[in-house]
Amino acid sequence: MQGLMMNRPMSIIDILKYAAEAHPDAGIVSRRTEGDIHRTSYRETYGRVGQLAHALKALGVGEGDRVATLAWNGYRHFELYYAISGIGAVCHTINPRLAAEQMLYVINHAADTLIFVDTTFLPILAALGEHLPKDLRIVVMTDHDHMPETPLDVLCYESLLEGQASQYDWPEFDENTAAGLCYTSGTTGHPKGTLYTHRSNVLHAFMIALVMGPKLPQGTKVLPVVPLFHVNAWGLPYAGPMMGVTLVMPGPGLDGPSLFELMDSEEVFSAWGVPTVWMGLLAEIAAQGRPPKGFGDVVIGGSAAPRSMIEAFEEMGVHVNHAWGMTEMSPIGAHGAVPPAVQALPLEDRLDYKQKQGRRVFGVEFKIVDEAGTRLPHDGASAGELFVRGNAIASGYFDNPEASAAAFDAEGWFGTGDVATIDENGYLAIQDRVKDLIKSGGEWISSIDLENAAMSHPGVAICAAIGVAHPKWDERPVLVVVAAGEERPSLAELHAHMAPHFARWQLPDDVIWRDSLPMTATGKVSKRQLRAGLGDYRHPELR
Repeated sequence: MQGLMMNRPMSIIDILKYAAEAHPDAGIVSRRTEGDIHRTSYRETYGRVGQLAHALKALGVGEGDRVATLAWNGYRHFELYYAISGIGAVCHTINPRLAAEQMLYVINHAADTLIFVDTTFLPILAALGEHLPKDLRIVVMTDHDHMPETPLDVLCYESLLEGQASQYDWPEFDENTAAGLCYTSGTTGHPKGTLYTHRSNVLHAFMIALVMGPKLPQGTKVLPVVPLFHVNAWGLPYAGPMMGVTLVMPGPGLDGPSLFELMDSEEVFSAWGVPTVWMGLLAEIAAQGRPPKGFGDVVIGGSAAPRSMIEAFEEMGVHVNHAWGMTEMSPIGAHGAVPPAVQALPLEDRLDYKQKQGRRVFGVEFKIVDEAGTRLPHDGASAGELFVRGNAIASGYFDNPEASAAAFDAEGWFGTGDVATIDENGYLAIQDRVKDLIKSGGEWISSIDLENAAMSHPGVAICAAIGVAHPKWDERPVLVVVAAGEERPSLAELHAHMAPHFARWQLPDDVIWRDSLPMTATGKVSKRQLRAGLGDYRHPELR
């Protein structure tokens, strides 16, 4: 028997419409690339999003068209999130840290028709120049007075909005309509596109609001340092307006002193970002001799937070929430918001819980399996590969059937590539990675891609890329190399050879020469033996 309830489609624009009506005094504070602080309410933002929607339609953007962004966290980027999806188009956020080769690939693979770019990233597009698609139009996200000089043919964001009506008759479409596109390069080969829907993003916002709502009451200020160009800023552009919090956008100022000044002046309560960012903030807190005013909560994800970092925040009265997820999961799958009983424990006992990645959010299910695919118990001791399924988890990759087929098991669960344990109380602890990926500053680097590029150098016979511990970046890549002859290319020579395929931060920090590499029975380099054989090797900066 079917129930007798209305079946209204979930739509992203309804979140902002609700915030404009229910939370008119909350909104967005942005540090702009123009150098000043900009303030706006959700009610004002809703009107500007209507103007932007009219402008997009005037530019010929239709349902299903991909519109790219290359921008910092700010109110204009936020407006694009809602206007693009609101008219039925797809918001494709591009990571500016991508190498030129990867950036061109995602622009072409997504078939972007339009790209909105912050002034600081315009030189990236200018450098790509003639390699960009001929029909790609570029909009610079500033006003007429701050338009930079550029050889590119560009439009001005604020000029597009001038004269446009703030009222927009938002179309109604199926809630499974594509809304956002984010590429992940977490494995080898080309980046893979995760195509979000209105339904998945709205449900994910509910998931975050359910966990964070009790500690983020209406009017609270929240700082998303995690970028809007990376996995939807962990869902905050949607969950934030839904909860009625004010979002404080840092723009390009992500260093410790800049974050401290903004958090202190705005009295930010909760800040979200990767461990690398918080190392800079902690250094500034030490220099200032106090935390920023009002600071009481931090969400750490992207890579595992060191115990010492968690301890430092907890000792100053800042509650740490250790989060975990993936681009394919919208992205948060586990959140470390602990119950009051755990928060009341002595510090050392509390840290034991907070080092873990937390418990699953509603709408996400976990299973861990052994190499044969057999389910393992959630006993806190049995470690296996982590698989997930849920309402906001990808069912495949955009226009990539081969990668899609490889990502799921026979039961339809998505393989995360992480090795984990889950205890009897549901706490997730990531132990390792199935594949030898290197995570630096919250971003993945493919060891196999590094190896393939290095081995194309005539002076390299065989090599392996591995991650070594680094106090700031979590891991950094180094190359272990067997020379092809008497001459050994320098690290600088290898960088020059590999640079066309990688961003600068992805290149290895050191090269270690060996006469041979340990091999497995199947003829592959045994990285387990290799790591063991490196003994006391330390990153060059730690020697």
